[in-house]
Amino acid sequence: MYRYDSTDQQIIDQRVAQYRDQMARHLAGELSTDELRPLRLQNGLYIQRHGPMLRIAIPYGMLSAAQLRKLAEISRRYDRGVGHFTTRQNMQLNWPQFEETPDILAELASVEMHAVQTSGNCVRNITTDQFAGVAPDELTDPRPYCELLRQWSTFHPEFAFLPRKFKIAVNAAAQDRAVIRAHDIGLDLVSDDRGEIGFRVFVGGGLGRTPILGKQVRDFLPRRHLLSYLDAILRVYNRYGRRDNMYKARIKILVQALGIEEFARQVEEEWSHLRDGPTTVPDEEFARIAQHFSPPPWETLPSPDPAHLNRIEADRAFASWVKRCVHVHRTPGYAAVTLSLKAPGVAPGDITDGQMIAVAELAERFSFGELRVTHEQNVVLADVRQRDVYEVWQIARSHRLATANIGLLTDMICCPGGDLCALANARSIPIATAVQDRFDDLDYLYDIGDISLNISGCMNSCGHHHVANIGILGVDKNDEEWYQITIGGQQGKEAAIGKVIGPSFYAQEVPEVIAALIAVYLEQRTPSERFIDTLQRIGIEPFKTRAYAGRDRRRPAKVDNREKEVVNA
Repeated sequence: MYRYDSTDQQIIDQRVAQYRDQMARHLAGELSTDELRPLRLQNGLYIQRHGPMLRIAIPYGMLSAAQLRKLAEISRRYDRGVGHFTTRQNMQLNWPQFEETPDILAELASVEMHAVQTSGNCVRNITTDQFAGVAPDELTDPRPYCELLRQWSTFHPEFAFLPRKFKIAVNAAAQDRAVIRAHDIGLDLVSDDRGEIGFRVFVGGGLGRTPILGKQVRDFLPRRHLLSYLDAILRVYNRYGRRDNMYKARIKILVQALGIEEFARQVEEEWSHLRDGPTTVPDEEFARIAQHFSPPPWETLPSPDPAHLNRIEADRAFASWVKRCVHVHRTPGYAAVTLSLKAPGVAPGDITDGQMIAVAELAERFSFGELRVTHEQNVVLADVRQRDVYEVWQIARSHRLATANIGLLTDMICCPGGDLCALANARSIPIATAVQDRFDDLDYLYDIGDISLNISGCMNSCGHHHVANIGILGVDKNDEEWYQITIGGQQGKEAAIGKVIGPSFYAQEVPEVIAALIAVYLEQRTPSERFIDTLQRIGIEPFKTRAYAGRDRRRPAKVDNREKEVVNA
């Protein structure tokens, strides 16, 4: 993985010192709350419903075991012993003390981490495939390109105060696991007829209040022009993006207003002044960065490993876990292992300090000291020998990290929602818990098969509910929490935005509505169909009809969730 050089470390240390001074001046009354706000935001510090929230950057989802140990230590010393992984492959601490955040940033800097540009109207954390570098279906390793973009975007003087936040994702695989079309810029690595590596460029994607999938603005961009072309896109956005209305400030609104053809024309015109200039990236620079992502010392191993196959044959529970949580590796004899952060009764994406230590130890023993955070809010050990997979499972199971539900209904993406977030209209975590309780039979989940269910507490769509097969959105009606259901969304190369099935539901109704939707699928599917396949074949109406059948419009008795709120907090 990438390691800081002296310049990287100096920049981050200076940033911590600057922030410490800014915070000290604020606490002394020399810097107003309004003056501090943009400064703290670009250092990842929000003010949420109950207090501060600090978002920590995990560039393209990669962590070393030492860094995860530090996150465990920070969460234990400065928070409540829990961190939350987000869809942007970052970690959030939800209970830090305001005045202690400079100390946290100093701790992060000691292990080559920071919280820079995890908030604010700037280029945010660059994300990619959690199986980058080991996926059999990838054209090339996307991480060197992510690192190039990280270095280019961090502290970029021209793009520090954009009209709105800006997100970039990179994919290099046949299956898009980075959801690139749901980003402001999506980059798909491709090769031309001569074998030259370049990018298919998508612009104007984003979810939130106006969910839109990105549109292709260029079918092939030679890699040497990556930075100059992105400069051109951001300059057009920075010049013409709306600043009078934050709800219409994202680049997707500009692209929609201009049309993709006109937007592309303006980008090309801007690029004509930048092309072949100082930001052209030579092959030597790509080679330099790629050295940081050289393959680890993989062994020559039998594939498949006989002992691994014997364990699968002898242990049904292990076999079920392997089927859902163990993934094919490009190197014979190895596997990539996903550790689920979706155990029953746990807020999706939450990981305790003890679990962080356990994962760090697993990474050191079995995966060359590295791990990845996924878009789906889980953790991956990317380089496990097949003969070690059984031991990894046993250890993970003892720490509640081996729920065999990856890709199943309870492998939910879920934002913190109204329990923590000041922007949320409704709580997300109690809904996730209720769905977990309703579908707690793994055999039934296996019968349902591959399906995605995502939950957002407001229209900002931090839970990416729009691109889930079943999406749940919390809405506020007269100071009461209701939930709108969408179906038909999906990620990948065939990305789609889900459609609302009708009026929203009470919280208590949601699990049974999900059960009704699943029942239609189980009745109507053919042997080879997933939920999304059946939905696309028969349409939305049978699902809508079942969801509202016999619905009692009177509100059910209200459940007291105060005890759950304390647990989830």
